[in-house]
Amino acid sequence: MKCLIVQPIHKGGLDLLRQAGVEPGLCPSPDAETVSTMIMGCDAAITRDAGLPAAPILASDRLKVIVVHGAGHDAVDKRAAHEKGVLVCNTPGANAQSVSELALGLMLAAARLVPAADRAVRSGERGFREAHTFHELSGKTAFVVGWGATGAGLGRMLHAALGMRVLVFSPRSADTGSFQRAGTLAEGLAQADVVSLHTPMREETRGMIGKIAFAAMKPGAILVNTARAGLIDETALAEALASGVVAAAALDVYSPEAPSGPLG
Repeated sequence: MKCLIVQPIHKGGLDLLRQAGVEPGLCPSPDAETVSTMIMGCDAAITRDAGLPAAPILASDRLKVIVVHGAGHDAVDKRAAHEKGVLVCNTPGANAQSVSELALGLMLAAARLVPAADRAVRSGERGFREAHTFHELSGKTAFVVGWGATGAGLGRMLHAALGMRVLVFSPRSADTGSFQRAGTLAEGLAQADVVSLHTPMREETRGMIGKIAFAAMKPGAILVNTARAGLIDETALAEALASGVVAAAALDVYSPEAPSGPLG
């Protein structure tokens, strides 16, 4: 059995595949043209945020399963997979602790202006500390949007380590433990000093943080996104940053155009 590795994975993962009798084939690039060529003769494919578009799925001759090593599977063309009879799987919770810690780190970096301070020191700039405002997170309100393994893990960290009040917005989660629910997205945004996104990409969540959401947001809030790029209207975010509605945004995910677009 042969498995195409669309994006690099840890050597330990490759060893596990070989031990199970699966021959991993490493793809030199995740672009559709390269994957379409490499996928021939493969029974399975493992991918990450690059997903798997329709072209290589439809070009495959033996493909039976596509696995995303992570929770997000929106970058896999499931319509094409269904047409070819290919099973699409994900691994929810497998990297939840890592992403929860990343979200915490991004919050702290945004609140303390760590990246900007680093650039200032390296460039020899003086007076950075006196010229900027920094924020402590202790005792502040965190609004966690999406209460899966990652969002819940972050909420527990923020409460235990920083004594933050944690508000949750997650209509599909039955239990948020001792943490308070916000009745609506706008209700939570109005109270939040920090907003962290952990919800999947669905039709109802696409662009959920846009002009209407920013208008409802508490001025000076910090926005963190470690979930899906499409949850945020990036043009609206750029406007919110320029106006001071959002004090800082820490984005682990963003559109391909973001570095050269309004957020660049």
